[in-house]
Amino acid sequence: MYEEHLWNLWHGKGFRSYLDQGLFLGEHIQVIHLLLLPLHLLWPSHLLMELCESTALALGAIPIFRMTRRSTGSDRAALLLSAAYLLYFPLHFLDIEVDLKTFRPESFCVPFFLFAFDALEEKRFRRALILLAFALSAKEDYSIIIAPLGVWIAATAWWRARAFGAGLPAISSSTKEKGDLRSNPAAGSEDPRRAHLILGLCLAVFGVAYLLLATRVVIPWFRSGAELHYVKYFSKFGNTMGEVAWNMLMNPKLLFGELLTGKTVLYALSMLLPVGFVALLSPGRLAVGLPLFGILCLNELAADPRHHFHAPLVPVVFWATAVGVGNAGKIFRFAAADSFARQFVWASAFASGLFLSLSPAGITFWDPYASFSLWRLYAHDSRSDHIAKVLEKIPPTSRVASTDYVHPRLTHYERSYDYSHYRRKIAGYEESVPGDTDFIVIDTRHPYSEIKSPEQVRELRTERDRWVLLPDDTEGHFIVLKRVAVANK
Repeated sequence: MYEEHLWNLWHGKGFRSYLDQGLFLGEHIQVIHLLLLPLHLLWPSHLLMELCESTALALGAIPIFRMTRRSTGSDRAALLLSAAYLLYFPLHFLDIEVDLKTFRPESFCVPFFLFAFDALEEKRFRRALILLAFALSAKEDYSIIIAPLGVWIAATAWWRARAFGAGLPAISSSTKEKGDLRSNPAAGSEDPRRAHLILGLCLAVFGVAYLLLATRVVIPWFRSGAELHYVKYFSKFGNTMGEVAWNMLMNPKLLFGELLTGKTVLYALSMLLPVGFVALLSPGRLAVGLPLFGILCLNELAADPRHHFHAPLVPVVFWATAVGVGNAGKIFRFAAADSFARQFVWASAFASGLFLSLSPAGITFWDPYASFSLWRLYAHDSRSDHIAKVLEKIPPTSRVASTDYVHPRLTHYERSYDYSHYRRKIAGYEESVPGDTDFIVIDTRHPYSEIKSPEQVRELRTERDRWVLLPDDTEGHFIVLKRVAVANK
């Protein structure tokens, strides 16, 4: 879908995927992958986008190194934390995902949030705000990170003012002219804590306002007033976003009954155990992710880190961990506390990834009998050869409906539709393909295929006069149907 956005955009078809009707802004305010457009013009491939995603996630090790070195004063500790980040199995699922839909624009929020947190630690607020804007472009609900981040900035400024027994003086004109909100009391400069407090409060208000504007005005406008598609993830609370929010606020018994479960505990363990729980040593920073974590625990689709929903929690956890490592000695007050904490983090990430990761850092990747192994998923097989024969039969100007895992091979055609049981608007909410479909391509060997032979294809059972089955030269790997031209009467 996301690669199709870029292809359609620079071919004059708009910011859309033909998986459904309308511009994509009716699904999410999610535009960060447009940054890849210049590269996509040079190499129009889904592989390019996956490479960029993997690279972006890996770049998160840089701000983690910087924050840890600042927190601990140790290059060695910074390297160990960076290694822990790269071994962190919830990060690997952002790059692979349990259903193997391996490109998600949400992943790009991770490095932007991490670089923004690094800028905040340096009191470089302008840089942080720019980076936060890029992170927010990955998805509208990431404002649920930005709003509590604003609260943290404001609370930190207030607490420091109170702790040092000082008020919150106004900013001097010289500070304004410099455009620098960093403080250096030792040098006698003006205390900028009032500016920090105001900035934090403004950021908190912006986060709430942006979320309401996106979900109640912008997205519904692009989908002709229809309710947001992800409301169904919270069906126990209602059928509209308003009902869901109201019931969460006004029915605490229902809310806490769904929230305080073993599933929530497992979710928290899966995020914190791989960093040895060291993130808890910086509770204020970790709390920035708490509202979103609570919402994700109520998500009926996937309340675990095997999908993509937890993407903005990863940078929050490592921000807290990078500072928490430096706090270990102050909290536990024994000589080896700092050293133990930094070693424990990378060892926890390594050990948990060994059993839970789908990447080369995990046992599953190398197990020839595992369904997610190198040999099952990545080794060249006959299915890869046979798809080339299918593509030769389909003119580039065709409108093609296809099943899930072969879909990425067909996004550069005139239109690329979905072939599934899912009822889509573009097909009139019927269990059928759009009326202008020229070809249907069914991959019989993908992991969730329910169709193994032509006898199971619904069009050959209900619309035999409209479709013809093309001769099979793929040894049963693919089924290809072509629409029969109907003569005008």
